[in-house]
Amino acid sequence: MRKLMIAALMLLGTSAAFAGDSEPLKAILKAKTYADAETLLKTNLNQLVNDAEKAKAYNKLVDLAMEKVTKEQATITSNQMAKQFGQGKEVAYDTTGYNNALFDAINSAIACNEFDQKPNDGGKIKPKFESSNATRLYGLRANLINAGQAAGQKNDQATALKYFGMYVESAVSPLFKSIDRTKTPDQYLGEVARVAGVYAFQNKQMDLANKYVDVAMQDTAVYKDALNLKMYLMQQGLKSKADSLQYVETLKGLYTKDSKNDQIFATLVNMYGSLKMAADQDKIIADKIAADPENSIAWALKGQNFMNANKPEQAVECFKKAIIKDDKNVVVLTYLGFCLNAQAGSINGNKVEQQKLYKESQDYLEKARSLDPNREKANWSYPLYSVYYSLYGAADSRTKEMESLNK
Repeated sequence: MRKLMIAALMLLGTSAAFAGDSEPLKAILKAKTYADAETLLKTNLNQLVNDAEKAKAYNKLVDLAMEKVTKEQATITSNQMAKQFGQGKEVAYDTTGYNNALFDAINSAIACNEFDQKPNDGGKIKPKFESSNATRLYGLRANLINAGQAAGQKNDQATALKYFGMYVESAVSPLFKSIDRTKTPDQYLGEVARVAGVYAFQNKQMDLANKYVDVAMQDTAVYKDALNLKMYLMQQGLKSKADSLQYVETLKGLYTKDSKNDQIFATLVNMYGSLKMAADQDKIIADKIAADPENSIAWALKGQNFMNANKPEQAVECFKKAIIKDDKNVVVLTYLGFCLNAQAGSINGNKVEQQKLYKESQDYLEKARSLDPNREKANWSYPLYSVYYSLYGAADSRTKEMESLNK
């Protein structure tokens, strides 16, 4: 009798260990279309008995989406062959359906992998679908870029974000960690991530924007543009002094890592100025000039501080040092002319010296004009009017031209 009872218990244990799929999972696995399977999964996700079943359910979505991808991919390949060898006819294919199916396949594979990586009842991680999904999907990711570009050309920002965003999400997903990036580097990731960040910002999804820009900043080829966007995004969230101080700390962290970056330096200097942190501002400018005596931005910012403090002579000295390496900076050229005018205006009884300063100012301001004829970067016309008026009088045609520009 005891042996029979043990045998019965063993039979029950075996039955439990090898129990079949739950009824909700069976229904999902029997679905014929992606839409039906997705609806069933969303409705019954909490009824699936464990992570293994959830992974299996999501993998079914991958399979169904891939049926559409494979079908349309075959047509695309056939069209390419027909075009290349001049045999057969090109056939229209479902572009939208293909793009959506590819997005769905990758999205579902990422979700599948999240559950596939969970420990089993024995506490071990034994993924069943990671390898096969990574292999069949990684090479197709570039088509997401095509889909994003097509949406962008139609000014469909939300759809462009959807595809560009998925390209970035998949790039950083653990699903593809087995792919050897040294052999197959992702040459598009940095630029796509930057563009995705722009679209996310335009769609008011700031968390995504920052996430994608952070990815873009890891690519040296787009680092400068990505950094510009990153700083711009951070500035959008400044609503209080506390926010601004936190932004300064972030900038200081970036500057510590990249002390030669003039973008970060200039932004940090301007933030110190806006927060009236004069000592910090003076120190960082002085440190920059000590480390790089010919840094045009540092001299320009120092000159701007002197100009704002109504010290035109010191400002002129700084601005002249700034244009030694960058003589095409329209703003600095305009500021330089403005400060020379201020110097000239403060002279009493020495018309020769006064006119000498105005002549010098004229050279700088006319150069600014030639570089920026539409005054898009700086309003050089106002100080140039003062120069012409002082040198040639109110009736001169040059003076009248500048007067008309300033009305």
